[in-house]
Amino acid sequence: MNIMRKISLFSLLILSAMLLTSCDAIATIFEAGMWWGIILVVAVIGLILWLLTRGRKG
Repeated sequence: MNIMRKISLFSLLILSAMLLTSCDAIATIFEAGMWWGIILVVAVIGLILWLLTRGRKG
């Protein structure tokens, strides 16, 4: 029974290590997506402001 307990704990350790790694990867992907979204929003607002100021000068 002692050997089975060790095998169970080892299996649980390996499984949790694999799951935590995938969660970390997904968190990184979402963080990169968040920054990409922020950059796009700033670019669109900048483009709108540029078009508005350009239209008033002409």
